[in-house]
Amino acid sequence: MMYPEVSLHIDGAWCKGAAGKSEPVRKPATGDPIGNVPHAEKADLDRDLAAADKGFKAWRKVSAFDRYKLMRKAADILRSRADDIAAVMTMEQGKPLVEAKGETLAGADVIDWFAEEARRAYGRVIPARAEGIYQLVIKEPVGPVAAFTPWNFPINQAVRKISAGLAAGCSVIIKGPEETPASCAALVQAYLDAGLPAGVVNLVFGVPATISEYLIPHPTIRKISFTGSTSVGKHLAMLAGKHMKRDTMQRGGHAPAIVFEDADVDIAAKIMSANKLRNAGQI
Repeated sequence: MMYPEVSLHIDGAWCKGAAGKSEPVRKPATGDPIGNVPHAEKADLDRDLAAADKGFKAWRKVSAFDRYKLMRKAADILRSRADDIAAVMTMEQGKPLVEAKGETLAGADVIDWFAEEARRAYGRVIPARAEGIYQLVIKEPVGPVAAFTPWNFPINQAVRKISAGLAAGCSVIIKGPEETPASCAALVQAYLDAGLPAGVVNLVFGVPATISEYLIPHPTIRKISFTGSTSVGKHLAMLAGKHMKRDTMQRGGHAPAIVFEDADVDIAAKIMSANKLRNAGQI
């Protein structure tokens, strides 16, 4: 299978970076280059931000029920392409084919889950302090989201951030992983083929620090979501706080396990070692 050509996705169109810069995508098994990932420059990010702003203004008006229908369609499309996407993911990420297909199919389930949640974004009626007063809480989408995702689970992480944003009525700029860009692009394509309007989901790659330090302070961006290392997460959370932006951070850890006295140690060791070493330890 040939490795697909990777592009940025801005305002409904696949494109290269304005400056023509790129970096190689390497096959982990050999270290050989198998393709190239384009870099977004500030000019591309400005187009991205304008597209996300336009996309948000359109998408927030789409009813929760219609968002649900489109997202369920995207999930079905992703399932139908699981074999092809898994082959690409294994090529660029290195995980076994069965895990790559499992991640893709699980991604479709995540879309379904958030699609259902879109229909259940209930508000509240608050007991009034006086007669003739009604106090209601109505949930509204916060605005365009900047999301940053890692290479070890290129669909699993991106699909949660994109789907949560779409379900709430937000537009999303996703900064995908440069090491595993084609899997992330295939996920975005599934949403697009389901009928998502231009500008609602935009995908960029490039120098991570350049992109995050430009997007996070920008007034268009109203929410940040990040998955990655603790050190980078601290920096981005500090940047978000400086500009009073809401953020959700999923940062690194080694997920320690506790084995109690009454446990079967042989079984515990087998389960923990299998889970710790799965995906080359990137779990």
